[in-house]
Amino acid sequence: MQALWMLLGAAFFATMGVCVKFGSEHFNPAELVFYRGIVGMVFLAVIARQKKVSLRTQYPGMHIWRSTIGVLSLSAWFYAIANLPLATAMTLNYMSGVWVAAFLVGGALINWNPQEGGSSPWSQGPLALSVIAGFAGVVMMLRPTVEQNQIFAGLIGLMSGFAAAFAYMQVMALGRIGEPETRTVFYFAIGTTLAGLVGMGFAGVSEWDWHHAVWLLPVGVFASLGQLCMTRAYSKGATLVVANLQYSGIVFAALYSLLLFGDDIPLIGWAGMALIVASGMAATLLRARAAPNAPAEDH
Repeated sequence: MQALWMLLGAAFFATMGVCVKFGSEHFNPAELVFYRGIVGMVFLAVIARQKKVSLRTQYPGMHIWRSTIGVLSLSAWFYAIANLPLATAMTLNYMSGVWVAAFLVGGALINWNPQEGGSSPWSQGPLALSVIAGFAGVVMMLRPTVEQNQIFAGLIGLMSGFAAAFAYMQVMALGRIGEPETRTVFYFAIGTTLAGLVGMGFAGVSEWDWHHAVWLLPVGVFASLGQLCMTRAYSKGATLVVANLQYSGIVFAALYSLLLFGDDIPLIGWAGMALIVASGMAATLLRARAAPNAPAEDH
């Protein structure tokens, strides 16, 4: 039952993507990041007050690094959403799980010393295969994107997943030292607000129109609701089941792409998307065997 919170959270994240895509027609990515941050900051401050969770932290440096890498991922993701089919942008961001697996495989290869014994890096073979399958899925999915002259946006979307993997590992570190999720997400919202403000200084500020600005509020609200649902799912449900259900966000995004935007994704694109989902789930399963208590990923 608790795993259903992940389905709800995935739906919220996909719906946030819809709002970003509509909002990107009138606001630049820096503005979207800024408003997502400021709405989320207020929203989470209210929740922290209701739950009586202190927002003071003893680890400001860790939060600064988490916010920095998280803002990079978020900005890249918003850019990809604005310039790619929603389902494609969502899938590239969800490559974070495959990137984490790639880091684990790479770390095993770098640190292995045959003279000291220990487990051979070949024991990471199944995980390595899941990584290869994930990148094969990216090639398949970006092939139609290249044909549409959107390769730059595709690479930016891929980078969003890469940065999200680093953010995920930092969230893991914060969870291990006992930082509440509400506090971690609140400081991330502060980081996105400041980064968006700086970005607006370079990218400029769009002309304000209340008819267009209506998309800004739900961006922050749906993002915060998605994070809270995800947190509840991981804290109450079976970790492995929940981790795999997060990929349902790609399904929701695909439905939005077809129903709301009429995106034309070729068959090879859908096949690549399915391969990425399968490889991500396989990587999650293999990682869970090595670290069964790994905490939730953050978006």
